[in-house]
Amino acid sequence: MYDPTVARLTYRALLGRRRAAILFVLPALLLVLAAAVRMFAGADDQVAANVLGGFAIATMVPLIGVIAGTGAIGPEIDDGSIVYLLAKPVKRPTIIFTKLIVAIAVTMVFSAVPTLLAGLILNGNGQQIAIAYTIAALVASIAYSALFLLLGTVSRHAVVIGLVYALVWEALFGSLVPGARTLSVQQWSLAVAEKVAGQGMVTSDVGLPLATVLLAAVTVVATWYAGQKLRALKLAGEE
Repeated sequence: MYDPTVARLTYRALLGRRRAAILFVLPALLLVLAAAVRMFAGADDQVAANVLGGFAIATMVPLIGVIAGTGAIGPEIDDGSIVYLLAKPVKRPTIIFTKLIVAIAVTMVFSAVPTLLAGLILNGNGQQIAIAYTIAALVASIAYSALFLLLGTVSRHAVVIGLVYALVWEALFGSLVPGARTLSVQQWSLAVAEKVAGQGMVTSDVGLPLATVLLAAVTVVATWYAGQKLRALKLAGEE
């Protein structure tokens, strides 16, 4: 289910000069923000939770997920180079699964690691805040990567759709409309973090059992459907 050649090509595409520069911007901004907040506000648990929840989880993780998830396959479909990959004796689910693993790895490195470092800078992991939000970033990375990889497979406007979901649905509607939070990867990941952090430091509108089921379901269904769409794309190319 994992092809090293496909993985190498995907890493090369994701970590090219322009895309890598974009990936570094948000983590760098988070670390600068954390250092500035610590300098002016000191080590405050609630402030640390607000920064990590409001910027790292609500903004940085989904945006990096959009870049990594859609970038793992979208550009190849847009420029037609996916045809060369499909011509290789590699099963379509293997291609999707390999690209998903690469997208998850990239998203985790560029989101979870900076989140942990920012948490340590902000309050030295007091109340387990740094660890809790790092775990949230890790589990969110998996679901976002699968979701945005699917978007990259089914639509040429995957980046735009992903940004709308990340910035409009999760950041805007998720903060204003209570019902929308149930369908939010952000809230599902926060449900996991809530069990790790100190009392009242992290809150989620979704219970942990439901959040776990939804995270797993989105990841599995999105990966499976992306594989089906890639098969259809091959057939369309042959026709």
